[in-house]
Amino acid sequence: MKLSDRVLNIEPSATLEVINKVNALKESGENVISFGAGEPDFDTPISISEAGKQAIDDGFTHYTPVTGINILKDAIIEKLKKDNNISYNRENIIVSNGAKHSLFNAFTTILNPGDEVIIPQPYWVSYGEMVILCGGVPVYVQTSIDDGFAFRANLIKDKITSKTKAIILNSPNNPTGAVLEESEIRKIADLAIKHDLIIISDEIYEKLVYGEKKHFSVASISEEVKNRTITINGVSKAYAMTGWRIGYMAGPSDFIKNASNFQGHTTSNPNSIAQKASVKAMLMDNRDLQPMIDEFKRRRDYMYEELSKNDKFIMPPKPDGAFYIFLDISKFNMRSLEFAKYVIEKEKVGVVSGIAFGMDNYVRLSYANSMEEIIEGVNRLKNL
Repeated sequence: MKLSDRVLNIEPSATLEVINKVNALKESGENVISFGAGEPDFDTPISISEAGKQAIDDGFTHYTPVTGINILKDAIIEKLKKDNNISYNRENIIVSNGAKHSLFNAFTTILNPGDEVIIPQPYWVSYGEMVILCGGVPVYVQTSIDDGFAFRANLIKDKITSKTKAIILNSPNNPTGAVLEESEIRKIADLAIKHDLIIISDEIYEKLVYGEKKHFSVASISEEVKNRTITINGVSKAYAMTGWRIGYMAGPSDFIKNASNFQGHTTSNPNSIAQKASVKAMLMDNRDLQPMIDEFKRRRDYMYEELSKNDKFIMPPKPDGAFYIFLDISKFNMRSLEFAKYVIEKEKVGVVSGIAFGMDNYVRLSYANSMEEIIEGVNRLKNL
């Protein structure tokens, strides 16, 4: 069967590659610790799961409107106003099958062939592939470990051309955990206004911020900025709902209308039961999430402090958000894929190679594991 060049050129997901390798070793009886997962190890809160069960009992198992049920849209609107200081109406919201689906919908809706999208590097593995699949051209902006991987306006401006269509913000960042300062986000918004650019703000890790740093939503700056911003979010990370597959976009009504047309011809509505459960998540008191956030902070602190004891690792500034540490492994004189294979074979620890994120001297470690696994896995890594 002859397949399309478009699909054959897609790079496989490095995170899934690690998970598959770890699972294969576990099935063969090996004691493997994986730091590759990009999902919380917590169960979905009981109240959310109960809402899903109730939806099944109520027979809420049929098609819904393509863009999502109104009660969920209203809950998202309330959440965005309360948490992010952004005001929207129902026509500004579309619910999709996860934030990844929302991002693909966004790129499909805004990009024409040859349009350029500016992306911070290191980057989440799927940004560039999605842009290419939608006919666009990814343009990467290198950030620095010495600057905490900050995505700065003065780095972006040199990459803007007549073909630039959009800028991606990802704060807190995957894979670095960097959280952008409000002052820097405002400078980037000014650039977008000056050059008539769209801002795609991926805020899926917004609740997972530690210490003094605060999450700031670019669309809250002004109506002018909001009208050129597409905010992406979902329930996966903050509410431990990765398997429920609910994400959403908030943006200008004309954009949402056309994105809805595309979704209507591809996936139609998101899962009806998961939508009902997500209403409960959106309305949850942020204080109920604090125990999970505190536990992630405890794990981050332990992993960071212990890894710092191995002088072969070049440590970044302690990450302020998400649940990753992005390590410089250049002292090992290996490329990241070689290092990942070496670590899993020698110490039975799974890490994600940095080449997947555009930086080949790095690896990503996730601390979305139990503390027992983190202690054991870090002890093994200290032997390298």
